[in-house]
Amino acid sequence: MATKTKPPVVQPGAGNNIIINPNQRLNPVLEHIRHVGKEFGDIVPDYHVGRTTCILFLSLKYHRLHPEYIHTRIAKLGKSYNLRILLIMCDATEHQELIRELTKVCLINSLTIIVAWSNEEAGQYIATFKQFEHKPPDLIKERVDKDYDSIFRAALTSINKVNRTDVATLRTSLGTFADIAKASSDRLQNLPGFGQVKVKRIKEAFEKPFHTKVANTTLSLSNQGSAHPSTSNLNTAWAERAASPVWDIELDLNEADV
Repeated sequence: MATKTKPPVVQPGAGNNIIINPNQRLNPVLEHIRHVGKEFGDIVPDYHVGRTTCILFLSLKYHRLHPEYIHTRIAKLGKSYNLRILLIMCDATEHQELIRELTKVCLINSLTIIVAWSNEEAGQYIATFKQFEHKPPDLIKERVDKDYDSIFRAALTSINKVNRTDVATLRTSLGTFADIAKASSDRLQNLPGFGQVKVKRIKEAFEKPFHTKVANTTLSLSNQGSAHPSTSNLNTAWAERAASPVWDIELDLNEADV
């Protein structure tokens, strides 16, 4: 009987190829890793997408049958790599509890969890990490021009209801930014396209104080001459603040430590 030949094995290098663990050679995701080179290599993770970045791949169907598998893989990975990704293929109908459990595992072991819903999506994730290996972080930041007109426009359009056409109208009719800030409500309402709601938003942006009502209440309590406000007064001041939502995963982690 003919023996099946193993794929060629190479050591991870500094090239432009994604290094793939030979155990992944039958994974249909490989067909959807495009626009980057691929080669099999003797590595611990499933995909080596950079000198400091690796990916472990996990199918939820497989995890349901072999729940111990991912823990073994993470243990073998140790503390290697700065960015350690668990790429999950969501191919199970009842996936909520499984993903919740794996999210907790990733939090404990310093992994980043990413969920893909198709082979195409998973392949695109893998290729993207390799393509952006040497890209600067500010590449995905919003680009804002530094000239006066661009800053002027960006500042005013940040006000709700104000668009670029309104900015042009304000500048043509009123002039400078300071003139716009000092303009009365009546004068603004006389401009074309400026109704009561838009004028109200503009006036609030320039005149409404930045601090919140809770901060005002606390400040007024401290200004009444009391060096140490009573606990009841402080409780009243903060009563309007809604309670922070409970993160159930955090509760699970606390229970696990007990």
